[in-house]
Amino acid sequence: MGCSFSGLNALYDAVNGGGDVWINENRFRVVRQLGEGGFAYVYLVKEVHTETSASAGGIGKKFKDQSHVSEDGTYAMKKVLIQNTEQLELVREEIRISSLFNHANLLPLLDHAIIATKGGLEGSWNHEAYLLFPVHLDGTLLDNAKAMKMRKEFFSTTDVLQIFRQLCAGLKHMHSFDPPYAHNDVKPGNILITHRKGQSPLAILMDFGSARPGKKSIRSRSEALQLQEWAAEHCSAPFRAPELWDCPSHADIDERTDIWSLGCTLYAIMYGMSPFEYALGEAGGSLQLAIMNSQIKWPAGPDPPYPEALHQFVTWMLQPQAAVRPHIDDILIHVDKLISKYAS
Repeated sequence: MGCSFSGLNALYDAVNGGGDVWINENRFRVVRQLGEGGFAYVYLVKEVHTETSASAGGIGKKFKDQSHVSEDGTYAMKKVLIQNTEQLELVREEIRISSLFNHANLLPLLDHAIIATKGGLEGSWNHEAYLLFPVHLDGTLLDNAKAMKMRKEFFSTTDVLQIFRQLCAGLKHMHSFDPPYAHNDVKPGNILITHRKGQSPLAILMDFGSARPGKKSIRSRSEALQLQEWAAEHCSAPFRAPELWDCPSHADIDERTDIWSLGCTLYAIMYGMSPFEYALGEAGGSLQLAIMNSQIKWPAGPDPPYPEALHQFVTWMLQPQAAVRPHIDDILIHVDKLISKYAS
């Protein structure tokens, strides 16, 4: 599993206030915190070359893809606090699944370590996980959407389609496994955006903590309820497919739960939020009912507005009946047609 047990735990304690961190034989200096959520913290770190690491060629020598080597030595590091065996297994599964993927639009896991730390109780041990990734300092699609909303700006039709196509390409890689993997939490907060001069932004899907094999055979009420409970914990509500809100006692679920989330995300690239979040602000409104009935409301867009073909594209993905929802290959064919039609 790549677990590493280190005698340098004191250095890890420095993370909260800056300091140095070791991931296996490589040393990193914490520059600043980038974000946090749940039991996880994300930091900007910079590689510190020691005699040992320098002679080994530094962290970059470990990477399969040398394009992931940072020119200035900076990376993003996710620190996860692990308090029990269940959390430890979840982190190990995230590491295992992340290591399967190799695609330009999926965030690669560059290195990782799981460290045993002395717990607060007498004689107890907890763990901390450290996951190293390339850094993208322009933030997530969610960060960008909030900033653009304040400035009353919108992505151009071309940029909307190019960002979306990149997400589809990344998801196709996941859906092409046998059995296919579903991401299960496609949303603007899990999409990194890097702005590029003279080009559409680069979009990278991240966070595979909820990714699992996409095909599930539900054959009892207890199995259905179990899936709903899992989805409530791992799949963000405004982007969660109807079959994960109310799962039948006999159902075959597949990776097209991601297609629903993709439809919501395409809407969010255009308008800055899920197509169903309006329900949260209405008196007596129900997010679940809006999703189950696929009640989409179209806000005023940019001037000129987005083509009606984009609205129809969203509606095609947001079909409550999963069995008639398109697959990722269908989506890619259609987005390429739209790019050909609307490319500026």
